[in-house]
Amino acid sequence: MSIKKGDRIPSATLKIMSETGPVEVTTAEFFTGRKVVLVSVPGAFTPTCSARHLPGFIDHTSEILAKGVDTIAFVSVNDVFVMSAWGKSAGAGNIQMLADGNGEFAAALGLELDATAFGMGKRSQRFALIADDGVVTELFVEKPGEFQVSSAENVLASL
Repeated sequence: MSIKKGDRIPSATLKIMSETGPVEVTTAEFFTGRKVVLVSVPGAFTPTCSARHLPGFIDHTSEILAKGVDTIAFVSVNDVFVMSAWGKSAGAGNIQMLADGNGEFAAALGLELDATAFGMGKRSQRFALIADDGVVTELFVEKPGEFQVSSAENVLASL
């Protein structure tokens, strides 16, 4: 069963890149006490994710933060080095890049995507959510192959 509005973000450990290297961060540490816009994509450097999804949030960062959001984060079933490189190459300095290397967070959310037919293994569905102090207040899960409801513009309109 997948996560829904009103649910608490499940317990999982993600990785972020710090100045000294990879660091683990639990979802409790990341989401507690702040309002977070979390965006999940099937893969860093993939076409829609790189050409439209991440750039939209980069373009609208200041507007989203002005609505009381403390953090914008992107997560993918990629390793921390790939997520860090993707963020740097896209100029996403104000967006936190989170690595769900083994897909455990995607599974805990109930939002896995089986991309084995494309040689990509298990991934995460494309979605965005808004969480306030670790509780999901809005959830935007895309239909397979689509990019509409999880866009920066749609999330911004919901804040």
